[in-house]
Formats: sequence, structure tokens, C-alpha cells
Amino acid sequence: MTTTTTTPPARQSQPLPTQDSARIYLIAAHPHWRESRVTRRMVDAARDAATAGARIDVNDLYGTYPDYAIDADAERARVEAADLLVLVHPIQWYSMPALQKLWLDEVLAYGWAYGEGGTALRGKDLWLVASTGAAEDSYHPQGYNRYFFDAFLPPYEQTAALCGMRFLPPLVLHGARSTDHESFEAHADTFARRLASYPDWPEMDEIDTCPTCEVPARDRPMPVVAGTPAD
Repeated sequence: MTTTTTTPPARQSQPLPTQDSARIYLIAAHPHWRESRVTRRMVDAARDAATAGARIDVNDLYGTYPDYAIDADAERARVEAADLLVLVHPIQWYSMPALQKLWLDEVLAYGWAYGEGGTALRGKDLWLVASTGAAEDSYHPQGYNRYFFDAFLPPYEQTAALCGMRFLPPLVLHGARSTDHESFEAHADTFARRLASYPDWPEMDEIDTCPTCEVPARDRPMPVVAGTPAD
């Protein structure tokens, strides 16, 4: 479906940030940035909110690390400074883009993010903001994706749990390729308002905290030595 040129609805006013407002680290990943419709629009909305005074640190991973050489120490500093981590990306092969996965592998290290001494992320929130090319009804036992979309969320939920974070209800736009302009802008507006109002979301008190997941010493990752294979 061709994107229409319908004028988007008037945006609702957003809460003004205060000096004590929560800090947000938004990590966006799209391997084809110029062709991106949703991810790029979400990043623009976040940057607009930051310009207006919200405490949002925005990182376009593919722009920052085109060679995939992630600066883990710098990323950990940005994570430590935040109350909310936002992962913004399209769903690719029922998961996240490759560089986003590499970011998790490189940054969320044992002894820092999880395991013995790994308490840096405890008490923070993790929010997935994703898009799918397929329509929502394709994520159904009778659809070609065979499962409801929630069936693909456990890796995200367990990542949060292992690190002591609370996993917030995802914001997902299905059928991104065919969504009309008005609906698309309404979705972007919802995203911007959620960023501006965090952590004062109506449902926040009803969200369970993540269970404590203790990693036994026998499961500690082995250190990687140059020239030797890793697990």
C-alpha cells in the first residue's frame, strides 16, 4: 500500500521534563537506515523530545559502529547513567538485528550486568519498541508466522530478568510497510508521549518486578583467550 499524504492528527501536549525527570538511553538498530520508515521516525521523535528538554540519550548503533567494533566501556557508562533502556528496531527473523545482538553480547558482561557482582542494571527498566513488516493477524496459530507475537518475547524478558531489570509492555507496530500515514503518526505520537511521561505510566504499578535469577559459578562464561575457541 502506498503511504498516503493525509495530514496527521494534532499532537497532544507532552509533559514538560523536570530536573528530576528520569534518564533514558535509547538504542536504535536498523541495518538499512535510509530505507527505514519506523525506526528512523521513532529516533526523530526521541530526538525532538530531547531537544525539548527530556533527558534522552539517543544512539543509532549502525551509525555509531559501522564496523561493528562496539566500545563496550563507553556503552556501559551510558547504560549506568540511565533509568530506562529502550531498544528500538525492526523484528528480523523473529529477533533483533545483528548489531543489536552484538551490543548485548559485548556490553552485558558477566560480573557487570549479571552473575556474581553483576548488579549494574538492577532496578532499571527495559522497553522494547519494535516493528514488523507483517500484519498482526499473521502472528496467529492459523497465520503463516504460526505463533502469537508474544511467543517471540521470552529472550527479551529473560535478558531483563537475568540482569535484574523490569520488562515493560512492548510497543509494537505491525504491518509497518502498509500502515497509513495517520496511523503511523499516531503510533509515533504514542511513543513520544510515553517517553515524556516515563515513569508515570498508568499501568506501572501493575507490572511485576523481574524475578531474581542467580547464575551458579559453574555456569560462569569462560574467559576468551586469543587463539582459542570460545563456547
